[in-house]
Amino acid sequence: MTAPLVLTQLEVGYRILTLNRPDKLNCFNDAMHAELRAAIDAAEADEDCRALMITGAGRAFCAGQDLADRVLKPGEAPVPRDSLEKLYNPLVRRLRALPFPVVAAVNGVAAGAGANIALACDIVMAGKSASFIQSFARIGLVPDSGGTWFLPRLVGDARARGLAMIAQELKAERAAEWGLIWRCVADDALVYESRRICEHFSIAPTQGIALIKQALNASSTNDLDTQLDLERDLQKQANMLPDYAEGVRAFMEKRKPKFQGRRKS
Repeated sequence: MTAPLVLTQLEVGYRILTLNRPDKLNCFNDAMHAELRAAIDAAEADEDCRALMITGAGRAFCAGQDLADRVLKPGEAPVPRDSLEKLYNPLVRRLRALPFPVVAAVNGVAAGAGANIALACDIVMAGKSASFIQSFARIGLVPDSGGTWFLPRLVGDARARGLAMIAQELKAERAAEWGLIWRCVADDALVYESRRICEHFSIAPTQGIALIKQALNASSTNDLDTQLDLERDLQKQANMLPDYAEGVRAFMEKRKPKFQGRRKS
């Protein structure tokens, strides 16, 4: 039997998904896309899952698309690919819309679509030896999987253009300095620190955090008036959640709250 291309580890309140093609630097093929989609489906269906961590096996997080099936034979004409429409774009949209936070633990190179899938997560942690490469320009392609959307918003237009057009490696420490990621930590602390974040989320007010995701996702395209109206509407929803009532009670009683998370009352 062949090894799973995506490993799932169940923890109390969260799951860890590991991309598992270490000999290929965890490059995506159609089969790994399918397994990752199924693993995310299972996590979303589990009401006890209140956070997700995604990392890579071996020395890479993900080096993007496996190009082995893209090599043209002499005289063969290129054909349009539909992998963005069918695979990558749905994955990015899914990560942004999940009703709980997603933590990327970038343990090595994150290149091409692999870099942008990491950036689609809510919290991006990286080991000191990790790096981010918008490698598309090296083979004459355009950054995809949200790269041209994430980069300018995270690091500004000038740096986004440099990263996309020069396709130079950006080390994790500099990525943190530029605001591309949340934190850079020692390699041997990456899993521990990423787990700590997931453990924090595993007892957090998950439905409220899902509303935060919704607000932040909308903020980049809304004007101020529209965003203020959205905050008003989402806050009304948050006020009706059991976790808000529990948070207020715990504050008044000077104790730690016991949030129910994703479970409906």
